[in-house]
Amino acid sequence: MQIQVNTDNTISGREDVVRFVEDVLGSKLGAVSSAITRIEVHLQDQNADKSGPDDKRCMVEVRLENRQPVSATNTADNLQSAVTGAVDKMRNLLDREIGKARARR
Repeated sequence: MQIQVNTDNTISGREDVVRFVEDVLGSKLGAVSSAITRIEVHLQDQNADKSGPDDKRCMVEVRLENRQPVSATNTADNLQSAVTGAVDKMRNLLDREIGKARARR
């Protein structure tokens, strides 16, 4: 499984952010990792220098073997909450997708 983290130019602490994202992905998606070939995470601060509610955005795109990619997005006040929320949404989505595939067999 390959993980790629993309950030806009307003996100600081890139190495720490990448490590956090990889830890969250590993802990929450580890059980379904055998079906995943690649994960792309896009982090964005929508207001740049200004503060405001839900201005951090995380989009997670997962590529599954022999299937179309699926994505989930979450916005929050900070990057940690945005990442955790998006990965939680992705886990729910993957549970449904993988469950449907197993039910067809």
